[in-house]
Amino acid sequence: MKILISILGLIFFNAVAAAEAIDIADDKGVIVHFPDSPKRIVSMLPSITESVCILGKCDLLVGIDRYSNSPPSVSKLPQLGGGLDPNIEAILSLRPDLVLVGSSSRASERLRSLGLTVFSLEAKTYADVQRVLEKLSTILGVSNDEAKNIWMQMNKDISSIAASLPEGSSKVRVYFEVNRAPFAAGPGSFIGETLERLGVENIIPAALGPFPKINPEFVVRANPDVIMVGDRNYLGMVDRPGWSDLKAIKEGRICVFNEQESDVIVRPGPRIPEAAKVIARCLAEKAYSATPELNVHQ
Repeated sequence: MKILISILGLIFFNAVAAAEAIDIADDKGVIVHFPDSPKRIVSMLPSITESVCILGKCDLLVGIDRYSNSPPSVSKLPQLGGGLDPNIEAILSLRPDLVLVGSSSRASERLRSLGLTVFSLEAKTYADVQRVLEKLSTILGVSNDEAKNIWMQMNKDISSIAASLPEGSSKVRVYFEVNRAPFAAGPGSFIGETLERLGVENIIPAALGPFPKINPEFVVRANPDVIMVGDRNYLGMVDRPGWSDLKAIKEGRICVFNEQESDVIVRPGPRIPEAAKVIARCLAEKAYSATPELNVHQ
């Protein structure tokens, strides 16, 4: 009887172990094998760090990239460089059983060659954010229902924020600059999707792509009602040829987001509702109160 119990116990143990082992494709199409859930994780992208934490697994993080700063608890972790210039030696010294990187990371193959498990993930759209949450939940041993509930709550929060804006938002035409090259946020980007959810019109055509480099003259011709830009990219904007005549600039309808606000807005992760709130506040302050023709309550 004891032998039988032992055999049954061994069978059960093996079945559980087999159930935990998974093979899953990352965003580069690489099939990554996980014999069990990782226990020591390095995250090299802020949005991934935030996604791991919203899934309740912040305690598994042993190192982060230099830009990860949310939630505040991650600030005590070792910083390991950036996604494009990671500190390989420092990462190795932490003995991670999983390194999470962005799809554009140049270090993936190098890290794999050193025997580390590397998984590439990166979100550029709302659908990507949901997909990243669900893939991470599978890898981390979190219920997929939990990831779905988080995503549903995010959508609910964004809808509530949109509903708080005055009616007639579609009359407001917005230009959102993400880099002073200049690169803009198109409708197909997660920022563009937030603008759409808030009911405003993006002056950038969808055909140009999610984050197109544009000719500044295009903005002059489009003459947006509101301009949105981070303070790190605002320098010199009004000095561009013809821009001083833009009605958004002449009438002071420019939202210059500070560093903290910009960090929230440009990260496609679980803080998208917070980003929507920042953008909505900009619209409420600049679009609806600055001029009579845009204030739909007058």
